[in-house]
Amino acid sequence: MAKHYFADRTFSKVSKLEPGEYDNCQFDNCLLPKAKLSEYTFTDCNFTDCDLSNVKLKETALKKVTFKGCKLLGVCFDDCKEFLFEVRFKNCSLELASFRDLKMKGTPFKKCHLIETDFRGANLQDAVFSQCDLNRAVFERTDLRKSDFRTSFNIRISPEDNRLRGARFSPDSLPGLLEEYGIIVE
Repeated sequence: MAKHYFADRTFSKVSKLEPGEYDNCQFDNCLLPKAKLSEYTFTDCNFTDCDLSNVKLKETALKKVTFKGCKLLGVCFDDCKEFLFEVRFKNCSLELASFRDLKMKGTPFKKCHLIETDFRGANLQDAVFSQCDLNRAVFERTDLRKSDFRTSFNIRISPEDNRLRGARFSPDSLPGLLEEYGIIVE
C-alpha cells in the first residue's frame, strides 16, 4: 500500500484518510468510526469535533496530537507506537478507551468523559485531569505521582495498587480513595 505525505492541510468532513504521514494538519468534523489508521503517522495535528470511535491504531504514531470535542469510544491508544507518543484531550468522550502501559507524563485531560477507561500500568506522572468524569476508570499499577485530580469526580483509586505520592485530590475525592478499606466518609 503506497503511503502519502500531507503537510499543513485541513481535512474537513472527510470519511476516509489516505495511508501516510500527516504533519501539522487539521481535521475538522471528520467521521472516521472504525477506520483503520494503522501505521499512519500524525505529527503536530489537531482533531476537532471528529468521530473516531473504535478506530484502529496498530503501530500508529501520535506525536503532539490534540483532540478537541472528539468521540473516541473504545479506542486502544496502547496499540500506538510509544516513541514520541504525546496527546492532549479537551471536551472528549473517551469511554472504554485504553492507555495500558503507555508513558504519558504531563498529559492533560480537560472536561473529558473517561468512563471505564483503562489506565493500568500507565505512567501518568504530572498528568492533569481537569473536570473529568472518571466513573469506573481503571487504575492499577499506575504511576500517578504529582497528578492533579482536584476538579474531577467519580474517582476510585487504590492507594495500595498505584503510585500516588504528591498527587492532588479534593476533599470530595476521599471516599473514592478509602473505599477499599471500608471507611465511610460523610
